[in-house]
Amino acid sequence: MLIEGRNAVREALKSNITINKLLFDKSLEKRKDELVNLAFEKKIKIEFLPKAVLDKRSKTSHHQGYIAEVVDFEYCSIDDILQMAKQKNEKNFIVILDGIEDPHNFGAIIRSCECAGVHGIIIGKNRCAQVNETVIKTSTGAIANMQIARVANIKDAITYLKKHDVWVFGAEIGGENIYKQNLDRNIAIVIGSEGNGIRPLVKSYCDGIITLPLKGKVNSLNASVACGIVVFETLRQREEVKNGK
Repeated sequence: MLIEGRNAVREALKSNITINKLLFDKSLEKRKDELVNLAFEKKIKIEFLPKAVLDKRSKTSHHQGYIAEVVDFEYCSIDDILQMAKQKNEKNFIVILDGIEDPHNFGAIIRSCECAGVHGIIIGKNRCAQVNETVIKTSTGAIANMQIARVANIKDAITYLKKHDVWVFGAEIGGENIYKQNLDRNIAIVIGSEGNGIRPLVKSYCDGIITLPLKGKVNSLNASVACGIVVFETLRQREEVKNGK
């Protein structure tokens, strides 16, 4: 698997991702480049290649002169995500994706979740985009710091979370105004697919539905945009409680 682009490769170098080899633009060989120096410090094999060669190797066509060859993405378990919250002494903050199929949306969601302090993301093995080069590129390096669990059944994952005292809320129209819901608790937020939203069976297992109030004529938001708003509203509420407001 390839990680491409300056920011994405920088985050990979700073993380625990196993990098087999780095492919850099030949013009960087004689310059004092931050990532080249970091790669030398970590004793990672480097190949300096002409841009035309990198263009042929690239999967995204946006490598910016930096490509990292890494082992396939290693998914974690739900327990790993729960453990992360314990280690940080924080209430669980989890996002569940029910049928997000666009890798660009998936990558954007990872980026928003990482920035908002989400402990982990849960996806299904079927009917959902998997981690690939496009997802990694779109996340702009955030995936290097995000735990992602891949499960056979989203419904069973929700049931498991509930047994660990996690409240599960679906983000969709027709529910309670998100700004009136208490999100400062152990929480998992379900984001549905781009076209059909949350599946009825999955929705039936949620503890409640939270809705973003919309004032325009269009009655829905892009899945990654909606997820970003929801996770940052959750963060806002937690920060207010933390600061005693």
